[in-house]
Amino acid sequence: MTFTSNELQFLTEAGIGRLATVSPDGVVQNNPTSYRVNADGTIDIGGMRMRASRKYRNVEAGSRVSFVIDQQVSVEPYVIRGIEVRGTAEALDDVEPPFPPQERAVIRIHPERIISWGIDGGSFDFISRAAEQ
Repeated sequence: MTFTSNELQFLTEAGIGRLATVSPDGVVQNNPTSYRVNADGTIDIGGMRMRASRKYRNVEAGSRVSFVIDQQVSVEPYVIRGIEVRGTAEALDDVEPPFPPQERAVIRIHPERIISWGIDGGSFDFISRAAEQ
């Protein structure tokens, strides 16, 4: 399994993340976006005008990706939790998006490295591991 049961629970509840891609000329782009975790451990990123987005074009051009989902649980005491997923991605056409009003094109992330904090330990317990496919 790619994600632990606690990570899957967090991903189900969090709802929004930020996807970072890099353009062919080296410009980094980072946007908030919706997502869906698939049964095989991949993550689908959707959008209303996905095909026209820079992130979609960056992935089509071969960009690797980083996807971060995080929450500040409380300030006093300071508690945070989150997951960063690093890996490869593919731009897919005519695929069911995470939310039906979105365009039928998605970015599918294939996790290679998962870094989590505050999920399977304390807020500052960072766990980094290779994703199991």
